[in-house]
Amino acid sequence: MTARTTFLDDRVRASLQAVGAAAKRGLGDAGLAELVQVRASQLNHCAFCLDMHLGIARKQGVSEGKLDLLAAWEEAGDVFDARERAALALTEAVTVLTDGFVPDAVYEEAARHFEAGELAHLLALIATINTWNRLMVARRIPAGSTEW
Repeated sequence: MTARTTFLDDRVRASLQAVGAAAKRGLGDAGLAELVQVRASQLNHCAFCLDMHLGIARKQGVSEGKLDLLAAWEEAGDVFDARERAALALTEAVTVLTDGFVPDAVYEEAARHFEAGELAHLLALIATINTWNRLMVARRIPAGSTEW
């Protein structure tokens, strides 16, 4: 695949990177942050972000078992704990707005596992990775690209 364009305004790039970094810090769980970003990237078919965040997840110590089963997390039994499952369900609900909203039950389950500040940061992280996914997919930035 050839990129349509690699141009992205430096201020836009820096702003999105800053929001993502702040969201990760506020969430306070680097491994979970990567699981969320990989799952959103799977749903959005973003090869660039998948490649990047799978590598980061491994460096953060996320197990290969979790990464292998992430696309089927709902069927993976106890591979994912309740907090991870709540975060992944929220990630899917925010990423795929088929019904036009995030179901109350999904949000409430996430709120049971995350303090208010953590939940706000989790939502910001989900929104940010979705923005990156859309920017990369729309511009057809290939996995592993150094120009983006």
